[in-house]
Amino acid sequence: MEVLALRLKPETDLRQSLKNITLQKNIKAGFILSAIGSLRQATIRFADRDKSTVLTDKFEILSLNGTLTTNGIHLHICISDKHGKTIGGHLDNGCIVYTTAEIVIGTTKDFTFTRTLDPQTGYNELEILPHQ
Repeated sequence: MEVLALRLKPETDLRQSLKNITLQKNIKAGFILSAIGSLRQATIRFADRDKSTVLTDKFEILSLNGTLTTNGIHLHICISDKHGKTIGGHLDNGCIVYTTAEIVIGTTKDFTFTRTLDPQTGYNELEILPHQ
């Protein structure tokens, strides 16, 4: 396993930055090991919803999980507000870093992750292939 550590600065779009890094580093099978930080805006798609919800306030990033590959990233986030209330869902573009986002990404050369349409779910789902 290889490890990539990074810090995203204020006003950075969290999802777009992770997508860009995945493409720049040509990550074929990546996953989030650790992520903390803060947002000033969160754009999250909740379960069984077609559209994302934009939340504007200051939030702590409690966790970020998912897979990264050059042909698609799939990430879920959990955040808390100033009262400690937590909320989470599918990370979408428009999650804007407030002060920092400290992220550690793991990658492996053992697999290649891809996303293919699953006729059962109707979504592009993770397919794990042996590295070639």
